[in-house]
Amino acid sequence: MPPPLRLHLLRSTTRPLHPPTPTYALLSSHSQHGTSTASPPSLRALARPASTTSHEPESPYNPPGGWLWGVPPGTKPEKEGWETVWIYGFFGSLAFGVVMYAFKPDTSIQTWALEEARRRLEVEGILPDPDVEVGAREGK
Repeated sequence: MPPPLRLHLLRSTTRPLHPPTPTYALLSSHSQHGTSTASPPSLRALARPASTTSHEPESPYNPPGGWLWGVPPGTKPEKEGWETVWIYGFFGSLAFGVVMYAFKPDTSIQTWALEEARRRLEVEGILPDPDVEVGAREGK
């Protein structure tokens, strides 16, 4: 049975925690006093391309070419068939959601408690009924 996909991906993508030791440090000879006699590489050795000095396989990614999505500057990219539908669907549903959020009912406990307290006070006669006009309350 093959290992789970997650473990397989973790094993294949993990790298050592420490950077590789430079070649000149590995080849250095130590004198009897414990000091290193090797010198750092020259600038010319450091200026060599990484492909000749590195023992790692080449990167699977293409080097940057300077064009976004492979379209040369000044050229208008050709629209694909799904783009217009996606744009109208995304922004249309976004506008619909904003309108629905703006007009959603107030269902908070504070609003319910305020309305319930007002109803009870109206039933007990402490608060006047707001549906009845002022002249009708006085008996006119």
